[in-house]
Amino acid sequence: MIQLEQLTKRYGRFTAVDAIDLTVPRGELFGFLGPNGAGKTTTLRMIAGILQPTAGRVRLAGIDVAENPVAAKAHLGFIPDRPFIYEKLTGTEFLRFVAGLFGQEGAPVERRGRELLALFDLEEWRDELVESYSHGMRQKLIIASAFIHRPSVIVVDEPMVGLDPKAAKILKELFRRYVDRGNTIMMSTHTLEVAEGLCDRIAIIQGGAIRACGTLDELRVHAAVGDDGLEAIFLRLTGERAARDLVDVLDS
Repeated sequence: MIQLEQLTKRYGRFTAVDAIDLTVPRGELFGFLGPNGAGKTTTLRMIAGILQPTAGRVRLAGIDVAENPVAAKAHLGFIPDRPFIYEKLTGTEFLRFVAGLFGQEGAPVERRGRELLALFDLEEWRDELVESYSHGMRQKLIIASAFIHRPSVIVVDEPMVGLDPKAAKILKELFRRYVDRGNTIMMSTHTLEVAEGLCDRIAIIQGGAIRACGTLDELRVHAAVGDDGLEAIFLRLTGERAARDLVDVLDS
């Protein structure tokens, strides 16, 4: 599971993430939504141990990331919003390299790597250098690498960017089966339809603070939008006035 306690990140006088308390239990696919600059990516990077919090703590599978980063990160797979990969490795070599970071090697890893590459239609490219991969192919490889060591927690920042419809469908099915087996996913996305159709619970963050958190029905009650979908909830909680102002500008 993922546990955040008073998680805070400041840059000088600017507070990017403001004392967030949040628990994502095992077996849950959790959506993390918000407008640009709301603090989503900063939060996910602190969970992954890429950024150090100004205050508060992160626990993965009960292990404090700051106190025992190696043990905590052994439970984590991280899918960033941009697929930065060592370009002078082949797809197979990259997966082997990532598995090695977690102390895994040998026949099971090789088999798992082949299965993941085949899942995302990268099997024919497994021995080609990553520098020859398209953006979408790199994104698929990054996703595959997050699963190579069989983590219990996956943190995802905009997973659908650059994916073709087939790969997006495969990824959604993979995520669902992954959490159905008792694992945990925390996913940030701007694609509200994906969050609405996939996530068990959703938090909406704005200005570094969580404005609402719950199931879709609970968010509807909180936002007082009746039976409307996630888009109406999101706009009500983060920017409905801005949307109305836009209409006024266009009509003036």
